[in-house]
Amino acid sequence: MKDINWRGVDLNLLIAFSALMETRSVTKAAAKLSIGQSAMSHNLSRLRTLLNDPLFERQGHQMIATDRAVELTPVIEHILGLVTSEILRPGDFIPADYRGNFKIGLTDYAELLFAPALFDAVSEQAPHCQLSFCNVDRNNYQAAFENQNIDLVIGSMKGLPKEIDSQHLYTEDHVCLFDQKATGLSIPVDMASYVATPQALVTPDGKLASQIDDQLKQQGFSRHVAVGSGNFLTVRHLLTGRNLLCMVSTLMAKVDIFQDNLTRCPPPVEIPDFDINMLWLKRNASHPRIEWLKQTVCDTITQRVAALRQAPDS
Repeated sequence: MKDINWRGVDLNLLIAFSALMETRSVTKAAAKLSIGQSAMSHNLSRLRTLLNDPLFERQGHQMIATDRAVELTPVIEHILGLVTSEILRPGDFIPADYRGNFKIGLTDYAELLFAPALFDAVSEQAPHCQLSFCNVDRNNYQAAFENQNIDLVIGSMKGLPKEIDSQHLYTEDHVCLFDQKATGLSIPVDMASYVATPQALVTPDGKLASQIDDQLKQQGFSRHVAVGSGNFLTVRHLLTGRNLLCMVSTLMAKVDIFQDNLTRCPPPVEIPDFDINMLWLKRNASHPRIEWLKQTVCDTITQRVAALRQAPDS
């Protein structure tokens, strides 16, 4: 290896060899590659030096290949074929043949809403794969991309770093969720009833306040947050049979794994909507495997959101 002059190895020389072998003419080979005849003659000279063989000898109007050239032809064609198919034009990703692992980072919200549908869609098309759902949030998703080799992230992330790209999936809004019998609330819930009812809060960071409290304060109101939990399932179970109200995303309120007969209705306080996005590393965006996964995840989430939004209101 140390004795090889790698600086003299040029892929273009292999292409020139292939053209010369096919045409047996410097002029025709130059025309085939759209280069000048002098450039092709120079390539032949470099090939002869590199391979230490004349390769082609002129006899009349034709160039006759040497034994060495004949021996090299299938090898060089194989190399050029590999470069073309495996490097320059990688083959299509075939999910039915894939036996590797897909890793999708999901926030608690996204995992509850979409994990079952994503498993069904991916496993149906790639039955031999493994699928990992990794819990992420706004604080750790960047590290998860690098340290856990996550393929995609689904969540409401803002201010993305330059190495991460995204696609908007849908926009989410909010509703009040409560046990109408236990709270005695009627629909619609007015501001007086809203602030008078003890409230539960989904709080990933442990704080028992949110932007809702800031907006209420600006309007001269305040509420009593009686309980908080980082887990939406815990909060949802607390609502049944208790004088509690919780402000949650509309799709989370509609998720179809509960039989608790809770009531949902628009909130009396204005709360900004939020976007749910799909994120990936820019450097991997064009890989056929990632392109397939992105499309599958996008289609699945779009269908799941449409189904949840069609669910009747309580």
